[in-house]
Amino acid sequence: MPLIAKPYLTPPGFDRPSGTIAAGRQIAGTMMDALEGILVVALEQAVAVPTATCKLADAGARVIKLERAEGDFARGYDDYAKGLSSYFVWLNRGKESCRVDLKQADDRAMVEAMLAQADVFIQNLAPGATTRLGLGAAELRARYPRLITCDVSGYAPGTPHHTRKAYDLLVQAESGLAAITGTQASGPSRIGVSIADIATGQAAYAAILEALLRRAKTGEGSAIQLSLFDTLGDLMNVPYLTRRYGGIEPPRLGLAHPSIAPYGVFSTADGDVLISIQSEREWQILAREVLGSAALAEDPRFATNVLRVRQRETVDREVQALLATRSFAEVTAALDCYAIAYGTVSSVGDLITHPAATALATPTPSGPVEVLAPPAIVDGQRVTMRPVPALGQHDEALRAEFGTRSPLSRTSPSSRTSGVAAQIRDPS
Repeated sequence: MPLIAKPYLTPPGFDRPSGTIAAGRQIAGTMMDALEGILVVALEQAVAVPTATCKLADAGARVIKLERAEGDFARGYDDYAKGLSSYFVWLNRGKESCRVDLKQADDRAMVEAMLAQADVFIQNLAPGATTRLGLGAAELRARYPRLITCDVSGYAPGTPHHTRKAYDLLVQAESGLAAITGTQASGPSRIGVSIADIATGQAAYAAILEALLRRAKTGEGSAIQLSLFDTLGDLMNVPYLTRRYGGIEPPRLGLAHPSIAPYGVFSTADGDVLISIQSEREWQILAREVLGSAALAEDPRFATNVLRVRQRETVDREVQALLATRSFAEVTAALDCYAIAYGTVSSVGDLITHPAATALATPTPSGPVEVLAPPAIVDGQRVTMRPVPALGQHDEALRAEFGTRSPLSRTSPSSRTSGVAAQIRDPS
């Protein structure tokens, strides 16, 4: 049965169906920059580290993004955002772009001058590359004891896979995440976003904030190391414990929950609804009040969640039979009445017009681009969406500030991309 069309309303300040912000409408306020005065130097590409530095920039830190001559290759992932990469527009607002060739003495001197003033240095070059350049965490911490360094790799230092190239999809597969994603028919599947990269970037952001707090107490910086695999390993703990101690290989269930039943999509007479039952009390309300079945509520086979999970197919069949002849409006009205959680399955097109979605205008070199808002609302205000930089937009200003006289153009494009800069990893 096709999904029911949802009667989404147009939020104030939007022109629908395009989803663009209406002229003159200020959606977001400005909240205090908690990290104002913090300088971050980022040797970054792709998604994981840019996620962390985007959060730092949102919080008011000054983020200098070091790019090779042709730029972060995430700039070329697609051209959907008014001719710009959707990835780059999403994750690089509020940064200063400076092109560097770390094989050149002048550029190395400029970066060293930045690091002498920096609070944080974060990078995702290939393992060992920064050490070969004299920019490894141990050396930098020795020169600048207050500096916080953050190294992001595919696999943790000391593990056999540490020197492997690592990309988001590969790590989703290696970590077992792909094995529990999808359906039995689909086989192992990729989650639809770069979850390893994104979650690692968020973990790096949290670790950097902790290090800044620690430094405020001790006066000392920290050396942080994170890996995509460890991040997904942490997220995989429930299926890991299920297999390690329960002896059960978690199945691929699609839009169902491996530990809770009923929890999934059911068809009404004219649309689909996703119902979630989280407790025995909710099960009793669903069975008696919403479905009108005392027999179902009293069935000993379904008395606890553990029993319902073991009898998932039977439970789902019983619930489906009671919903099939009722309208979507009738079912959702009853779920609302008894405070039972439910939802519908949206397409990305539905997301654009979803009444719960907040979109903010982000300035870019191609004009304002609407981006879904970061989640935090602080004192009633959302983050200010700062501009996305053009490639090398801040070259001249940063070279003047940090004392480098020679421009990047002194070397040929081929020589600029053949060195360590070309080893920056792509964890997408």
